[in-house]
Amino acid sequence: MMLPPELQRQAAEAARRRGISLGELVRQSLLRETAIAYRADADPFWTTAEVFHSGRADLAERHDDELFGPIKQGPVKQAPIQQT
Repeated sequence: MMLPPELQRQAAEAARRRGISLGELVRQSLLRETAIAYRADADPFWTTAEVFHSGRADLAERHDDELFGPIKQGPVKQAPIQQT
């Protein structure tokens, strides 16, 4: 595998600090990257940061409002009573 000299130097240093070979560092990095890409390709829902970090403390209680907008409160209509 061809790497630019600076990237190879940085990768070799990172591998040395972790106590692993450069080949092992490359394998771990590729496994991690392909796992992330696979999850994103499999279901883009999981890449939506807002799903997990909305900043709203009441999101669990008000999730319908977030997804569909607030429910408009109006007069409740009763179905007509059928006489038999």
